[in-house]
Formats: sequence, structure tokens, C-alpha cells
Amino acid sequence: MNGKGFSLLAASGGLPALLVAAVLVIAAAVPAPFVTAQQAAPADTAKIPPDQLDSLVAPIALYPDPLLAQVLAASTYPIEIVELQQWLTKNSGLKDKALTDAVEQQPWDASVQALAGMPDVVKRLSDDIQWTTNLGNAFLAQQSDVMAAVQRMRSKAKGNGNLESTPQQVVQTKTVENQQVIVIEQANPQVVYVPSYNPTVVYGPPVYPYPPVYYPPPPPPGSLAISFGIGMAMGAMMSGGWGYNCGWGHSNTVVINNNNTYINNQNVRTGNRNVNNNWQHNAAHRGGTPYPNAATADRFGGTTRGASAANRQANAQQQLGRQGGSVSDRSAAGGGGAARQGGSVSDRSAAGGGGAARQGGSVSDRSSAAVAGAGRSGGGGQDRIGSRDLSGSSGRDQRSGLGGGSDGFSGARAQEMSSRGASSRGGRSSGGGRRR
Repeated sequence: MNGKGFSLLAASGGLPALLVAAVLVIAAAVPAPFVTAQQAAPADTAKIPPDQLDSLVAPIALYPDPLLAQVLAASTYPIEIVELQQWLTKNSGLKDKALTDAVEQQPWDASVQALAGMPDVVKRLSDDIQWTTNLGNAFLAQQSDVMAAVQRMRSKAKGNGNLESTPQQVVQTKTVENQQVIVIEQANPQVVYVPSYNPTVVYGPPVYPYPPVYYPPPPPPGSLAISFGIGMAMGAMMSGGWGYNCGWGHSNTVVINNNNTYINNQNVRTGNRNVNNNWQHNAAHRGGTPYPNAATADRFGGTTRGASAANRQANAQQQLGRQGGSVSDRSAAGGGGAARQGGSVSDRSAAGGGGAARQGGSVSDRSSAAVAGAGRSGGGGQDRIGSRDLSGSSGRDQRSGLGGGSDGFSGARAQEMSSRGASSRGGRSSGGGRRR
């Protein structure tokens, strides 16, 4: 088998490749307690500097608040995002209620399930999975700092005259907990538009390089700096209202709406209901992706890229032990099931679901084997998913720390944010854009 696609366990020379694939396939199914991301940071934990956080959030900082919050939550589960993208490709004929019902049967986190109604957003997150993973890592480690970075970038765009209310969205400056914040909401609560923009145009030149992901070309002179595709109407995908929103103010956190169909179904399935409405990371859906540092890994019961081979092997063996030595076969429709041949995991276990590369081909241009933490042979940190180099162009090793904060989610607010959405990212397939 091609060891280039294997996870860190295989790269360490420890567990056999097939066992590694098995561990990563079942990782999302292993029961684990919900752990809040609002805990204090150890004093010795180095944080990602503000200018790097600003650049990291630049591609999504101008999204409507509910969509921004959901993307931040979902980014902490990169393997499941890739699985969702593969699943949507295989099930492109499903729409509305049929799509909702089918997605509910998949074993993904509610934040990932709810993205199924926004295929263009899913494609962006999946295509640029290294940036997505870095975003999720930063959000887990420095949640309040990431939210503050969003506000700084919105202020830059507004100061440049590039963030104003449009027929698609309403931009307002509000005072929340004695702090002024810029809030972006849908102009029509029943329809959501995903903005498309070039960060250099809307924010200006970066202090730290913007992530090397797709951006549309600069608009012609006199044109708006932000464009919108086709709005997506609310439907079955957002039954019960949007599931996520931004809790601005001193807390700077993400809050949830327990009435949302996916969150409610997850609550029923797990028997857990988040009574204070603060978003909580569920480590059971992490799927083997390394955490950014030891402090974060310790909180969520995972490992880091720098963990010793012995620790990684022990963690994998413990997960297998919890399953009684067997591997659950996640359906191929989910994009993440390990193919079984005679009851054993196939050598071609779906890299999209577990971290083992296919023989003779990758699951996608950015295989989930990389998402699960496989470093490329002879490659530097920026070649590996979960790399601490946020821009992909700097050799500096920036380690994340922990953020904090909490907030509530009022019932009235939950009813306001009832929508479903996705839109074209404005010419992504046109070939006119470029990667930075």
C-alpha cells in the first residue's frame, strides 16, 4: 500500500496501515462526552497572533452571522466535511425533504449535516481543506480571539466602503454588552445569499498573507467589491430555524438553537441537550484529525501532530478496544465507509472517511487522508492538514492557545434566524479566479 496516504500512526512505523484505516473510520462513532470550548488557557500556551487570525478568517468574515457561526463549528470536523462533499456528489438528485431525511441518517455532527443544503459552501470547505482545518483548530483553541478577528476584518471592509447593506443582506453596527459590533444578517430571513469577494479588494493588502485558497478576480472599476450568487430559499433543511449564530459582546462565542431540526435530532440521538445554548465541540466527530496543541488535545481526548508514536498507537488501540476489536462499517453512501472484503477492512478503505489513501488513486484532490493528519513524505508542516502555518507561505511555527466566552440564544432570536442557504461563489468554475 502507498504509505504516503496513511495517517500519523502509519507514518510512525507503528500500527499496520489497515488498522490505522480502521481506527480512523470508527473514530467519529466512538462515544465521547461533549466538551465545552470555553475553558481557560494554560499560561504557557502560545497563541496565534491577531494579524494571522485576521488573515485566517478573511475568506468568511463577511458571511451572514448565522452562516459564519455554522461554518466555524463545522470546521472543527474536517473529515466529516470531506465525507459530506463526497456524499453530495453521489446523491446529487436528492432535494428538499428527501435530502434532509437522507442526511439525518448519516453519522455526522449536526453542524456538518446542516451544510448539506449549501453545496457551494461545502465544496469550498472541502476543496480548501487545509485552510478549513486550520480555521477549525484556531477556533477550538482561541474561540473568542477568532470572533474578535472577524470583527476587525468587518471594520476594515466597512472603513474601505466595501461593507454596506444590499438587497441580499443587512449590515448594522450595534452595541452588545457595551461593545460596538458589526452584525450581518439576511435581508430576507427566508433566503440566504453567500457573498463572494477578493480579500485584497475588500480589506486591502494583508499584514499577514491571506490563505492560499480560491478568490474571485478583482471586479471591474465601478463594480461592487462583493458579489452574490443565487439566493437559496429556506426549506426543510432549516426546519426550526438556523442552528447557529454569533454571540457578540464580551463573550464572543457561537450559540446554538436547539429547535433546529439537526441539532434537535442530535440531542434526541445522544440524549444530551445543551441547556445554556453555548456551542460545544463533540470530540466523537473529530475522526482522528490531530488537535493543534497538547492543551487542546488533552481537553478533547485526542492527540497532536507532535505526539509520540507510542501515544498515538495507544490512543488508536484504546479506540479499537472500545469497539471490542471490531470496526463498524460506515455506509459507502456516506463517503467514509471502509470497504470490507471477507469481513476485513479493504486495502482501499475510503480515505475520505478515515485517513487511509486509496491504492491507485485518491478520494479527491485533497484526500481526507491528509485531513486525518498524514504528512506528505519529505514535506514540511505546511504540506500537512492541521499545519500550524496558517498561510502556507511562512515557515514560522505558530501554536494555538485556548479562548473563552459564553452567551445565550433567545427564543425570539432563534425564530428570527430561520433560513436555509447556499449560493454560487461567483465564478468559481469560470476559471477567472486565482489562488493566492
